[in-house]
Amino acid sequence: MTEVTRANGHRLDGILPLGEPPMPGPQPTNDDVSFDLEAGLSAVRSLRSKIPADAHSARNLGTEREGNAVLIDSDGTLVTIGYLITEATDVMIGGPDGEEVPAQVVGYDHRTGFGLVRTVDTLDLPPLKVANDVGGVFRDDKVIVAGAGGVSSAILGQVVDRREFAGSWEYLLESAIFTTPLHPRWSGGALIDPRSGLLLGIGSLFVQDPSGESAESQGNMFVPVDLLPPIFEELVTTGRAQTQAKPWLGMQTTEALGHLVVSGVHEGGPADNADIQVGDIVEEIESSPVESLPDMYRKIWAVGGAGSDISVSVVRGSRQIDVVIRSGDRHDYLIVPRRH
Repeated sequence: MTEVTRANGHRLDGILPLGEPPMPGPQPTNDDVSFDLEAGLSAVRSLRSKIPADAHSARNLGTEREGNAVLIDSDGTLVTIGYLITEATDVMIGGPDGEEVPAQVVGYDHRTGFGLVRTVDTLDLPPLKVANDVGGVFRDDKVIVAGAGGVSSAILGQVVDRREFAGSWEYLLESAIFTTPLHPRWSGGALIDPRSGLLLGIGSLFVQDPSGESAESQGNMFVPVDLLPPIFEELVTTGRAQTQAKPWLGMQTTEALGHLVVSGVHEGGPADNADIQVGDIVEEIESSPVESLPDMYRKIWAVGGAGSDISVSVVRGSRQIDVVIRSGDRHDYLIVPRRH
């Protein structure tokens, strides 16, 4: 693994320093479920994508990405986690006969993180039904965490928490789903209800301390799939959700030692144009102190839609610097493949 720097859309450095761990147990059996296990798991397919070297996301996520996607209708539409297909020009899905099937990017939603692809030819596999409401998924519930490959790539796990999640890339979920044990091929994987066979979530991240109680544990974060139905038709018809785009600053921010520290700046983006620099400490948004990453995002997004001017106060060294950032629409900074 020493030559591998990225896996499933993420840098390995500092995330899984020893490489991909073995698949943990236990694997689900027919006795654990109330649906056709083999048929249900067959909807989880492998995904490979290629991204142009000049794409904005190539620097952080690479030009070749691998993960999973979940078949959700008979037309060959699959849902995955968006970072696997952001700016992708070539997408391949694992077919039922072992051969890869070409697919096209249908849409990507920044707010939820979902991406949709559709195979050029139908897969002739049973799709998983998307749960319209996952509000009843609670801590200690048994779940199946599945990657492509059937039972051998699935885990009988459990939900260890439902809580807010804020990502450094200007991303916020109100009630993410956290599970254990760690599934080593989490990206775009399926979270499945063993009782109904419904799709509950899509795999997004590897996380330390998934329960919020033990720093020694490892697990996964899933995006609740009930966020998809309200925007599904818009993604299919236009490639993106049609709600007003939130103001995007183009900077990554990390909570560290009680501060909000700028850890990355999107080259040519709004924050870069306003001379925000890595290492700056964000103190205020719109003259109001920020207390946490979610608090910062909510204050930014409360100003208005994309294009709004955002007043930001940062500390750089011993100086406080006040800037106004003309926000943008994140979608405008991506290479968007031509729709067919």
